[in-house]
Amino acid sequence: MKAIIPVAGVGTKLRPHTYTQPKALIPLAGKTILGITIDQLHEAGINDFIFIIGYLGEKIQDFVTQHYPNLNCHFVTQSERHGTGYAIDLTKGLVGNDEVLIVLGDTIAEYDVKEIIDAPTSMLGVKKVDDPRNFGVAEIEDDGLISKVVEKPAIPKSNMALVGIYKIKETGILFSCLNTISETKISYEEFSLTDALDCMIQQGVEFRSFKVANWFDCGKKETLLQSNAILLKKFGLNIKEPNDFENTIIIPPVSIGEGCKIKNSVIGPNVAIGENSTINRVIIRDSIVGAYSNLLEIVLTHSLIGRDVEVRGVSRNLNIGDNTAIDLGGGNK
Repeated sequence: MKAIIPVAGVGTKLRPHTYTQPKALIPLAGKTILGITIDQLHEAGINDFIFIIGYLGEKIQDFVTQHYPNLNCHFVTQSERHGTGYAIDLTKGLVGNDEVLIVLGDTIAEYDVKEIIDAPTSMLGVKKVDDPRNFGVAEIEDDGLISKVVEKPAIPKSNMALVGIYKIKETGILFSCLNTISETKISYEEFSLTDALDCMIQQGVEFRSFKVANWFDCGKKETLLQSNAILLKKFGLNIKEPNDFENTIIIPPVSIGEGCKIKNSVIGPNVAIGENSTINRVIIRDSIVGAYSNLLEIVLTHSLIGRDVEVRGVSRNLNIGDNTAIDLGGGNK
C-alpha cells in the first residue's frame, strides 16, 4: 500500500507563519503536523509515500529527506490550484494499481491505521460535527455502508463529516472517475476528491465508514493551540537533552527541544518550544514557540511564535503598597 499526502496548500488562515513555512511544517507538540502523520502511517507498516507539493514545496522535500531517509518517498509538484481531485490525479503514474491511503496534509486524527489498511473494502474516515456545511459529508446506512458523499452541501442530509482520510482499494476506478470529472470542468474550475468518490459509489464500489476517536483541527491559530495542548497531554513530558535550565519552573505538559537555554522563567502548562531557543525572565503558557527564538522579559499566553524570532518585553521595578490593583497589560479600562 502507498500513502498519498497532499501538502500543496498555502495555509492562509495561519498567516503570517505560512508566508515562510508550509502549513504542514508548523510545529505541534514538539513535532510538526506532517511529522505526526508520517510517524502514524509508518508505525502501521507503510513505507511508500507520495507527497503532493506546491507552495514552499522544497521545504517539505528537505524535511522529509532529512528526517525520513529510510522511507521510499516520491514528490509530485502541483503547479496549478484546481482542488484535491486534481492533486490526486497527478499521482496516477506512481500509484499504478496499488491500494492507497490518502491523508490530507493538515489532517491529524486518532484511529487504528492498521485496521483500516487491512479492511476488505475501501474506507472513509468520518466524525460527527455540529455544522457539516463546510465539509465533505457522508450519507451512511445503518450497516455502515456509505450511499453518497457530497462536498459542502448547502442542505446536508447527514452530520457525518469526511475528516480527510481515504483508504482506496479500487484505484483504477478512482483515476477513471477523476479523469471523467476533469473533462467536464472548465479549465480554471476546482474539483474535489469527494466528487470522484461519489462517482465510484455510483459505479458500485463499496465504501464503508470508520469513526475517528479524535480529529485535531490545525487550520487556524486558536484551534492549533487547542490541538497542541491535547497532543502534549497524549505524548507526555518531552524535554530533550542537552539543555540548560536555571532557576526555572516547568509545569507539564510541555515539550522542549534540544539545546534550549532557559533561565528565571515559568514554562507551562501546554507549551511547546523548538530547539536552540533562549528564554530569560519569561512566563509562558498555552503557547507554541518556534526553534532558534529569543524571548526576554515577557508574559505570553495563547501565543504562536515563529521560528528564529526575538521578542523582548519591558522590565519594570515596582514598589506597590497594600490593597492595590494594577493592570500592566494596557487593556481597555
